[in-house]
Amino acid sequence: MFHFSNLVRSKGDPKIISTGPSSLTSADRLARGLGWFSIALGTLELLAPHRVTHALGMHGREGLVRAYGVRELLAGVMTLSVEKKAGLWGRVAGDGLDMVTLLGEVRPSNPRAGTVLAALVMVGGVTMLDYIAAKDVAAQHDPRRGRKRLYSDRSGFPKGLTAARSAALPRPTNSPATT
Repeated sequence: MFHFSNLVRSKGDPKIISTGPSSLTSADRLARGLGWFSIALGTLELLAPHRVTHALGMHGREGLVRAYGVRELLAGVMTLSVEKKAGLWGRVAGDGLDMVTLLGEVRPSNPRAGTVLAALVMVGGVTMLDYIAAKDVAAQHDPRRGRKRLYSDRSGFPKGLTAARSAALPRPTNSPATT
């Protein structure tokens, strides 16, 4: 079976023949998906703000959309990092900011008000996913959860402290003394 990860391995590294079940939890997988979604959305907002503002009837607010794009990119990178909990809560806060901004665009003078309402519904759905992922990741990585690990009985010596001490003691030699 072909595995893409074998392409980047060095010559001496063992090759992957088959893979087992993932160690990622469903919360980790959801966080990863939301992180990549955030990076894609942030890239769109940063590189094509005119398309976003045109679709939502927000002409002249391209700078704001670009700023939101930077926020999305940062939240996405944080969500994909070891600090995924902070990234997910950042996404939840950003979703709230997005909804407030979109609510301001639902007005009779906006010819794209229907599109704005659809965007609000989508942001609301993504907000629920962000919130669920943030809560699940926070619970999963809670230091108070589960059994505390105690290391007081460990010495760091493979055969134990007694064996290490006896190995360090001088040994008598069996050879006869020379005079």
